[in-house]
Amino acid sequence: MFGDRRRPHPFVEPVDVDPGWRDDGGVRLNVVLVEPEIPQNTGTIARLCAATACVLHLVEPLGFDVSDRTLRRAGLDYWQHVTVFVHESFGALQDAYPGARFWYTSKKARVLYTRARFRPDDFIVFGKETTGLPPDLLDVNSERSLAIPMFGPVRSLNLANAVSIVLYEALRQLRGF
Repeated sequence: MFGDRRRPHPFVEPVDVDPGWRDDGGVRLNVVLVEPEIPQNTGTIARLCAATACVLHLVEPLGFDVSDRTLRRAGLDYWQHVTVFVHESFGALQDAYPGARFWYTSKKARVLYTRARFRPDDFIVFGKETTGLPPDLLDVNSERSLAIPMFGPVRSLNLANAVSIVLYEALRQLRGF
């Protein structure tokens, strides 16, 4: 269709790709969505978890029914490849994983997500789309509260985008790509 007109962008340099990056090395991370409200975001994040071999934790109340058509559609046919747990509350999640290390994300945090030193089995926690995580939770955990830098008039990023940014930084550190 494009014939010879398709060419790499002049700024694209050829790279040697190590096929070893495809091996997850057994490293697992946990993505936590506290009271997610938009089914499309949750479906997209579930698809991301399938692509990265990460576990998805949903903390109730959810702003949608888990059988919601838009939730299933956003996750496409990858739901069978995702490990998903639903927890009655954030406290119930913490009780289920005593000793686990949690990272909290917020635009109000002072630590950049790139400064975190992630470890296998860490939990990366994201708040609901409209209000984020509770301020008291962030205050108590300020040293493990992470921010994604934003410039300009935008108040916040889409939840699925934020999860992608932080999750791939953690994976880069742990899986070495």
